[in-house]
Amino acid sequence: MISVRASSARNSVHLSSYQKSKLQQVPADLNALYTRFLQYRFVFSYHRWRTRSTMFGCGKVLGSPRILNRSTAAPGGSGLRHIIRNSSGSSYGPRASSRLCCALLLLLLILTPRVDSSWWYIGALGARVICDNIPGLVNKQRQLCQKYPDIMQSIGGGAKEWIRECQHQFRHHRWNCSALDRDHTVFGRVIQRSSREAAFVYAISSAGVVFAITRACSQGELKTCNCDPHKRGRASDERGEFDWGGCSDNINYGIKFAKAFVDAKERTVKDARALMNLHNNRCGRMAVKRFMKLECKCHGVSGSCTLRTCWLAMSDFRKTGDYLRKKYNGAIEVTMNQDGTGFTVANKDFRKATKNDLVYFETSPDYCLMDKAAGSLGTAGRVCNKTSRGTDGCEVMCCGRGYDTTRVKRITKCECKFKWCCAVECKDCEEAVDIHTCKAPKRAEWLDQT
Repeated sequence: MISVRASSARNSVHLSSYQKSKLQQVPADLNALYTRFLQYRFVFSYHRWRTRSTMFGCGKVLGSPRILNRSTAAPGGSGLRHIIRNSSGSSYGPRASSRLCCALLLLLLILTPRVDSSWWYIGALGARVICDNIPGLVNKQRQLCQKYPDIMQSIGGGAKEWIRECQHQFRHHRWNCSALDRDHTVFGRVIQRSSREAAFVYAISSAGVVFAITRACSQGELKTCNCDPHKRGRASDERGEFDWGGCSDNINYGIKFAKAFVDAKERTVKDARALMNLHNNRCGRMAVKRFMKLECKCHGVSGSCTLRTCWLAMSDFRKTGDYLRKKYNGAIEVTMNQDGTGFTVANKDFRKATKNDLVYFETSPDYCLMDKAAGSLGTAGRVCNKTSRGTDGCEVMCCGRGYDTTRVKRITKCECKFKWCCAVECKDCEEAVDIHTCKAPKRAEWLDQT
């Protein structure tokens, strides 16, 4: 590994005497690039840049990279050889060439977004959604983003909602759906594994898009849709006939747009993971539609309900979250069939997966220890329930490592009385509460493989 470090104060760079002497040998047009390179305190590894043809012809030697005698750097080739010539046609030399090579690589790394990102990052951008600045979008998604900016705002707001719901559903689980700050993937490497956690995240994120778009349609926030136009005239249910009225949620529009936008990235490749994501995305979309409910308003003398006006409305998103959490508990491990068009159950003793089941390929880590390669943050410091035998219990949550107990004082409202009219007066009471948190591993067992 080659490390280049420099400390800066008031926009100045402090270089060693060796570095200063070498900088004087570099032409003026390279000084700015090389100084900029040192300012970033960037530590780079050759193996992360290397491609089949040695990217840009940079190789690793003691001290600094150099231009290799490869096709990418040979005279007349397609590499950097022609870029590093001055106006007189002479080369700057190997050290100048290597510095220019590294400076250009640094600029490319700074300006190039992470390729493992996704549209989930829209939620972090909030109202500042700019299609060209969202990393990880494929062409189809970028086109939809540019064509329907108002819908993107709704998706961004909905992203925050489904992430909160995910965290609520797994608040007592070792993996608690933690979102990572300043990470374009939102959930980090845990999503790269084809586990049941990834299956749940894809399902609830797809459901969140449907919910957000459908709600925005009904509230008149979108130009391209409004209430469901098909809910007109008369209809009937088990209570009798009624008239369609009000504003029925346009769930079909939400499902249609969510399918086009969310599934676009998975349809650019044909592999087992893409097929898994498409399946779980559909499961999430249909979960929202499953909980559509009929709401009615009665008309008649003294509310006798001789005439009803009804409309279809989405249920609270919590119902969708509860449903998908149950599907997570019963998720089915599958393998891809031979023709690559579907799944077969991994364990022949289990039933086949239906369209409403979540599916996954890989078993989950136990999430007990911090393992950045697996996306696990560990459970050290997590609050647990001493008396519970469930997943929130200290024995399960702490993975047998034990727990620490801290007594804290908490102020609560007590001795509340109703005062006419119309207020409730309460006293502030202080009580001592024991908080139990999981102990860290006794040895340095953190698996930091990044």
